[in-house]
Amino acid sequence: MTAQEPAASIRIVDRRPRRRPRARGHRRPAAAALLSLLAALAPSPARAQQQGQEGQAPEGGAAVPRGPGGAIVTPPASTAAPAGKATPPRALNYTPPEYPPEAEKQGREASVTLQLDIDRDGRVKHAVVVESAGHGFDESALTAAQKLDFEPARRADGTPAPARILYRYSFTLKTASPPPAAGEPAKPAESLRGTVLASGGDVPLAGATVSVARVASAGAGAATAAAPPGLTTDEGGAFAFAALPPGRYQVTIAAPGFEPLSVEEALAPGEQLEVKYRLLPQGDGLEVTVRGKRPPREVTKRTIEQREINRIPGTNGDALRSLQNLPGVARPPSIAGLLIVRGSGPQDTQTFVDGTQVPLIYHFGGLSSVVPTEMLDRIDFYPGNFSAKYGRVQGGIVDVALRSPKEDGKLHGLAQMDLIDARVLLEGPVPFLENTRFMVAGRRSYIGESFGPVLEAAGAGVTQAPVYYDYQVLLETEPTPSARLRLTFFGSDDALELLLSDPAPNEPALSGNVGLHTAFQRLQLRYDHELTDKDRLDGVLAIARDDADFGIGPIYFQLDLKTISGRLEYARRVSKGTVFNAGLDVFAGLYAVNLRAPGPNRPGEPPNQPFSTRTLQEVSRDGEFFYPAAYAELELAPTPRAKIVPGLRVDYQDLNQQVTVSPRVNGRFDVVPGFPRTTVKGGLGVFHQPPQFQEVIPPLGNPGLKSTRALHYAAGVEQELTRHIEASAEGFYKQLDELVVGVNRPGSIQLDYQNVGSGRVIGGEFLLKYKPDDRFFGWAAYTLSRSTRVPEPGEPERLVPFDQTHILTVLGSYRLGDGWEFGARFRLVSGNLVTPNVCNVNEQSCDPYRTNALFYAPTGTYTPIPFSGPNSERLPAFHQLDLRLDKTWKFKTWRLSAYLDVQNVYNNANSEAIQYNYNYTARQYVTGLPILPSFGMRGEF
Repeated sequence: MTAQEPAASIRIVDRRPRRRPRARGHRRPAAAALLSLLAALAPSPARAQQQGQEGQAPEGGAAVPRGPGGAIVTPPASTAAPAGKATPPRALNYTPPEYPPEAEKQGREASVTLQLDIDRDGRVKHAVVVESAGHGFDESALTAAQKLDFEPARRADGTPAPARILYRYSFTLKTASPPPAAGEPAKPAESLRGTVLASGGDVPLAGATVSVARVASAGAGAATAAAPPGLTTDEGGAFAFAALPPGRYQVTIAAPGFEPLSVEEALAPGEQLEVKYRLLPQGDGLEVTVRGKRPPREVTKRTIEQREINRIPGTNGDALRSLQNLPGVARPPSIAGLLIVRGSGPQDTQTFVDGTQVPLIYHFGGLSSVVPTEMLDRIDFYPGNFSAKYGRVQGGIVDVALRSPKEDGKLHGLAQMDLIDARVLLEGPVPFLENTRFMVAGRRSYIGESFGPVLEAAGAGVTQAPVYYDYQVLLETEPTPSARLRLTFFGSDDALELLLSDPAPNEPALSGNVGLHTAFQRLQLRYDHELTDKDRLDGVLAIARDDADFGIGPIYFQLDLKTISGRLEYARRVSKGTVFNAGLDVFAGLYAVNLRAPGPNRPGEPPNQPFSTRTLQEVSRDGEFFYPAAYAELELAPTPRAKIVPGLRVDYQDLNQQVTVSPRVNGRFDVVPGFPRTTVKGGLGVFHQPPQFQEVIPPLGNPGLKSTRALHYAAGVEQELTRHIEASAEGFYKQLDELVVGVNRPGSIQLDYQNVGSGRVIGGEFLLKYKPDDRFFGWAAYTLSRSTRVPEPGEPERLVPFDQTHILTVLGSYRLGDGWEFGARFRLVSGNLVTPNVCNVNEQSCDPYRTNALFYAPTGTYTPIPFSGPNSERLPAFHQLDLRLDKTWKFKTWRLSAYLDVQNVYNNANSEAIQYNYNYTARQYVTGLPILPSFGMRGEF
C-alpha cells in the first residue's frame, strides 16, 4: 500500500443460520456420531498466534481478534436468540493457547479436540481431551480452555442451562511470506475472507464449496454478473477471495451433509470483509448435551462453586465452613459446629449430601466438615422459602452436591496434611468396566496428639483423645448417554472421652468419664435419567445408621437410628413456559433411645440441691417410625422475564399420627432483562417440622404433640452492576406457631411437652458479590435481624440465645500470579446473649458485692439465681481478621501446593461466655480462640 492509497478498513461479520439447532437433555447416537465425525475431519483454524480472522474468535463481545498486519478488529454485538427455541452455548472470547516450545522447535503441528462442560453462568467447569496430540499440545489446550467464557445454553423458555460441547484448538506454525521479487507485482489484497463452521459446536468444515457472484443491481432477485470461480475451504474451514471490486455479492456455501447457505454481502471501497458462516446439519440439526438442574425454584438460592469453596480465608480450606460467611447465617459460639440460619435453631436446618439427609455437617468443635472439599461440586444454600421438594424443617436447607470423578481415563489423586487433619483421595476409571469411574477419599484428625497433653496439663485425665474421621467411596457410570447411575458409601465418626478426677464444687457427683461419640453411615444409590426432551426422572435411595452417645459419670443418653430414605421426582415440560414437578419423599426406620438422668426434687428437698445428687432414673424405648410425603410444583414462565412457582407438600408422621399440608409460592420478575439485569422476587409459604424423637416418644415424650409451623415471607431485589458485580437485598419475616415447650413433670425425669410456644424472626440481608474470574472473587454480606420467642401465652417476649442483631462479613481472594494467591476475611458480629447470674458492673444500679446464689449446707456449695431474665445481657461485639496465603508449584505430571491460614490475626480477645467465682459475687469474661495459624501442604497428580 502506498502513501497515496486510502487506508483499508476491516469489517467482521458473523452470519448465523436462520434455523437454530435444538438443545436437548440427552445425546442421541446420530448426533454424537456427527460431532465426532466433524471433530475428526475438520481441524480448527485457531492458531496459537491468535490470527483472529482464522481463529476460534468469539461470536460477539469481548475478544480482540486481529486482521492482517495486527490491526485490531472489534466483533459485533451478539445476536439475540429466537424466542421459544433452545440454543447451544456461544463463545464470548478467545484465549490463544501457548505453543509448546519443544514442539515449535521440532516443527510439529497438531490439533486437539476438547470436550467442555459449560455451566449456567457460561463458565467452563470441566475440560477433557477427546482427541489427543501429545508433545505438550493437550496441556496447552486445556489451560487455554479454562479461560474461555460463553453465553450459556438456553432452554426453550429462555432459562440458562449447563451444556457439553466439542471445542478444537489447532496449532499451526506461522510462516512468513517472502517479499515479492524485484519487478514482480504485489499479490492482490484479499477483499472477502472467512471461515465456515458447523453450527452448534463451532467445528470448522474443510472441503466446503464457497462461490460468489456479483449482483448486477441492488433490487431483490436481480440478475448476477460474472464472478471468480468457487473455492474450497482449507483444513481450518477458511477461504479468501482477492481483488473483488466494490459492490454487492451473492455468497453460496455448500457442504455434504449440511444445508446450503446463501447470503448477500456488500463490499465498500477500500474495505476487507471478514465473515464467519455457520451451516446447519441436514435433518434434526446438531444436538448439544444439556445436563444438570433446572433454574432454582426458590426465592433465594446462594451457590458456592469450585473457584470459591476452598479458598475462603478463615475456613482452613474447608468448603462447608464457608457457609458461615453467607447472609442470614449467624456466628456460632466458639468452636461450635452449628448452622444458625435466619434466627432459627440449629435443629431447624437440614443438610443433604447428594440428596440424602445427614445428621451433622461439622466434626468435633466445628474444625472441619464431614465431607472433604475435594469431592464437592457445589453447595446450594436456601436460607428460607425453599421448594416443596424439601420438608420436615422450618429453618433452612443446605444441599451439597458431590462432583463426578474425572473422565479423562487417567488415574488422579491427592494427599494433604495440615495442623488439624490429613486426607487422601484417589479417582479414575474402573478397570474392565467401560464408562465407569470411581472416587475414594478418607480423612483422619490428629488434634488429639496435641490436644490430649493440653487437657492433661489442665488436670483432666484423657481416656480417649479427641479424634474424628470420615470416608467416602463413589462409583459412577452412564448406562445410556442420557442417564447417570451413582453408588456412594460415606460416613463420619467423632469421639472424645475424658476422666474427671476433681468434680466441680457445685456438682460433687459429676465425676468419672465424660464421653461424646457421634457417627453416621450412608449407603446411597442415585439415578438421574432424561427420558425424553420433555421428561426427566431423578431418584435417590439411602440406607443409613446414626449413633449418638453422651455420658458424664453415671448419667448418659444414647440414640440409635436405622433408617431408609428416598426421593423420586418426575418432571414434565407440559408446554412452552410450563414445567410440572411431582415427587415422593419417604423417611422411615427403627429407633432405640436409652436415658439415665437425675429426676426432679423429691417432696421436702430444697430447690437448690445440686443436679447431680438427685435420684437417678432410667428410661429405655425402641420402636419404628414412618414419615412419607408427596409434593407437586408448577414452574410457570408466562413470559421470558417472569417465573412463578406454586407448590404443595403433604406430610404424614405416624408417631403422632398427624397430616400436615404446606402450600408455597415463589416468584421472580426481570424488571430490566438482559444486562444489566434487575430482578424483583418474593415468596411466602407454610413449613412444618415434626417434634424431635425424645419429645414425642412415650414415656419420654408426648405422643399428642403436633408439628411446629412456620410461615415464611420474603421479598427482595437483585441488580447486576457490571458483568462481574451484582448486588441483592432481601427482607424476610418468619412467624412461628405451635412451638414445643417442655416443663418438669412432678415426680418424673420427663418433661411435659406441649405446643404452647410462639415466636417471630424479622430481618434483612444484603449482599454485594464479585463473581469469580481468573484473578479475584469476593463479597460483602450484611444481615440485620431479631429473633424472639414467647414460651407460653401471657409470658413476655424474649430474645433467643442465638440472636445476633448485626452480622457483617467482608472477604476476598486474589491470584497474584506465579502460583500465589492471597485472601482476607473480616467479621464484625453482635455479641451472643447470656443469662447473667451477677449484674454487670458497668450498670449504675449494680451492687458488685451482692450474692446471687443460695448456699447448700450439705455440700458447702452455692446454687446461682439468675440476676435478670433469660438472655437479657449481650456480650461485647465479636470482630476478627483472618488471612490466607496459597502457593502452587506445577511440575510435569503433578503439582504441589501449600497454604498458611491464620485466624484472628490481631489476637482479639473475643468474649464467648461469663465465668463466676465460687459464690457468684464476681465474674469475668471467658475469651475464645487466640491467634490460630494453620499450615498445610498438598500434592496432586
